[in-house]
Amino acid sequence: MRVAVLGAGAIGAYVGAALHRAGADVHLIARGPHLAAMRQHGVRVLSPRGDFTARAHATDDPADVGPVDFVFLGLKANSYAACGPLIEPLLHGSTAVVAAQNGIPWWYFHRHGGPHDGHRVESVDPNGAVSAVIAPERAVGCVVYAATELEGPGVVRHLEGTRFSIGEPDRSVSRRCRDLSEAMIAGGLKCPVEVDLRNDIWLKLLGNISFNPISALARATMRQMCLHGGTRRVIEIMMTETLAVATALGCEVGVSIERRLAGAERVGDHRTSTLQDLERGKPLELDVLLAAVVELAEITGVDVPTLRTVHAISDLLALRSAA
Repeated sequence: MRVAVLGAGAIGAYVGAALHRAGADVHLIARGPHLAAMRQHGVRVLSPRGDFTARAHATDDPADVGPVDFVFLGLKANSYAACGPLIEPLLHGSTAVVAAQNGIPWWYFHRHGGPHDGHRVESVDPNGAVSAVIAPERAVGCVVYAATELEGPGVVRHLEGTRFSIGEPDRSVSRRCRDLSEAMIAGGLKCPVEVDLRNDIWLKLLGNISFNPISALARATMRQMCLHGGTRRVIEIMMTETLAVATALGCEVGVSIERRLAGAERVGDHRTSTLQDLERGKPLELDVLLAAVVELAEITGVDVPTLRTVHAISDLLALRSAA
């Protein structure tokens, strides 16, 4: 199995290191000091489950890699439309693209069935720009439940969780999903093949859609947001509205809001990825989290006034931070 990790940051390098440990032919695509460190020393993974080093091939040029069986996409979703020159050298006729993104993916209604089958979510695939680069037929969905961070160039700190749920847009249990799952498990990760990954997408989104923008607006950690009565109430309302949209689209999350909040509080003083991006001057990945759900609320007729309000304010924050 040949695997290219396009965007081998904290999550991508962690997955690449695990697959390399399992015997896959792994190629890490990155840049800067992180790339230089991986070339010289490999990827060092520091984890409560045991530290290890993986010396996979690392490059900044996908043409050095060539076509692979799987592209694990570790880029931010707002980079997908522009990644054509990077991803094209990695593709052959049956290459699968595993997009480890938060929020609503560009392929969401591909082979969905029902009245919205084939609908394009404009917020995440404006004018079909992402689908033109990554055909939905190539997509294998992936919901990440692992928490990692780059402790330094070439050094990944694994904090918690090893689950990477994957699934096909058409709800089949495909050979390519089974092959990837087996390789991930052999590398020490959990990788269930879900019949309907959209349920997992909404479960993860339940936290991301609320905690991520509020954390950026309030400059607050998970624990601080949960313990403050005002923000906790806003988050509860955002989660309730999100569940209503998921239900209107036929998805079942299966976790209560109170349980989701309790789990977030246990995480402690963790800064969400959106807050970290804000602090580092990076673009905020809010379209796939908030704008997309507001758009889905419109097509399903669900009223989401709090989501709309938070989206309006956080969208201005995103615009100002990018200026």
